[in-house]
Amino acid sequence: MEGRSVLDASALLAALFGEPGSGLVEECIEQAIMSAVNLSEVAAKLSDRGLDKEDRADLFASLDLPVRPFDQAQAMLAAALRCQTKRVGLSLGDRACLALAISEGVPAVTTDRGWLRVAPAIGVEVVLAR
Repeated sequence: MEGRSVLDASALLAALFGEPGSGLVEECIEQAIMSAVNLSEVAAKLSDRGLDKEDRADLFASLDLPVRPFDQAQAMLAAALRCQTKRVGLSLGDRACLALAISEGVPAVTTDRGWLRVAPAIGVEVVLAR
């Protein structure tokens, strides 16, 4: 995949754990960005798997992945997406990723197929990692 994109937590976790779709994520990670909300989701999953605070910090530093704050503008856009995404069960983290992709005008990379059902209605390109 060429060009900038926004990584969903599910996409980064696929790459970190060598799951299906990791190849596509590894191809785009150098030009990707991530929402702070999604970074928090990844950190929580890594904690669940036993990585301590220092190991998580070292891992994120090695990725050199720019993290964008979840500020008021992002929060309001994510909230506005709730109506269109509720029927497919998208979480706040999902909507934070989509809001960032919309505001940056770039595709969102995820492993969640449900996003494809709402992408046209919200005006964002969704790329499935697997």
